[in-house]
Amino acid sequence: MKLGVLTALFQDQSLEKALDIIAELGLEAVEIGTGNFVGDAHCNPSLLLEDEKKLKDFKRLIEEHNLFISALSCHGNPLHPDESFAKKHRKTINETILLAERLGVDRINCFAGCPGASDSDKYPNWVTCPWPPYYSEIIKWQWEKKIIPYWKETAKFAREHKVKICLEMHPGDAVYCPEKLLKLREAAGEEIGCNFDPSHLFWQGIDPIAAARKLGDAIYHVHAKDTRIDPLNCSVNGVLDTKPYSDEINRSWIFRTVGYGHSDDFWKDFVSTLRLVGYDYVLSIEHEDSLMSAKEGLEKAVKFLKDIILREKLGKMWWA
Repeated sequence: MKLGVLTALFQDQSLEKALDIIAELGLEAVEIGTGNFVGDAHCNPSLLLEDEKKLKDFKRLIEEHNLFISALSCHGNPLHPDESFAKKHRKTINETILLAERLGVDRINCFAGCPGASDSDKYPNWVTCPWPPYYSEIIKWQWEKKIIPYWKETAKFAREHKVKICLEMHPGDAVYCPEKLLKLREAAGEEIGCNFDPSHLFWQGIDPIAAARKLGDAIYHVHAKDTRIDPLNCSVNGVLDTKPYSDEINRSWIFRTVGYGHSDDFWKDFVSTLRLVGYDYVLSIEHEDSLMSAKEGLEKAVKFLKDIILREKLGKMWWA
């Protein structure tokens, strides 16, 4: 396994400066945003696809820092009921697939998205229960008319360009748990896989170890991000918390740097489970810890994970 980082936390700095910091920390890979929710401060696919020189300069800059791109990230909502919004996000996803092919990167990270409850809606509708009965009808309509058709078409496009699509399971999105991801994968094809981020599973009450075993070879990319559950707030208000992320003391949970939500016992078990299911690629650090600066959070995550990940290939079992 190798350590990497999602460069979104460096959006206020140039790509070259960000790569300097990343290389100095001893990381090996970068996950770079190409637009939508993660921004395109370091990589605008429209510009790179139309200018061969800019594309070569971009690629050379990564290589000069002895890094490689683990994935291009374009998390957004291509199923948004506002057609102009959805069209923009779909365009970024398609351009990211094309750019990945040109760069020799074989996977992109994104969200599946969330439709409205009907064609006349203005905003997405994330249904969380089956009753009253019209909720079940909404879910059925979303999957049959919006989610599956779009992703079947996009998976085909990705297949033609030899790129995998890594969907991050995120509440508020149509694909928020292993069951939903595997449902879409079965319908759209094996180009659809998972960008596995345990932080979004913790607060739903999902065990990331069990989830990883269930997903198996559908895991194409992994985020290293933690979540701290506040036992007092959660015991009173539950896990569905819409208070601002900045209201840390009153929230049921907050995102944390790895090791500050769960101990090294969990993370050792997690990387071991990834090896059990055949994942031997990148752990990409995503910093969204509101109690730490980006610099401190990243440095602590790197130090913590360097002692956790399993780097060497398996040898022969001399005892077997």
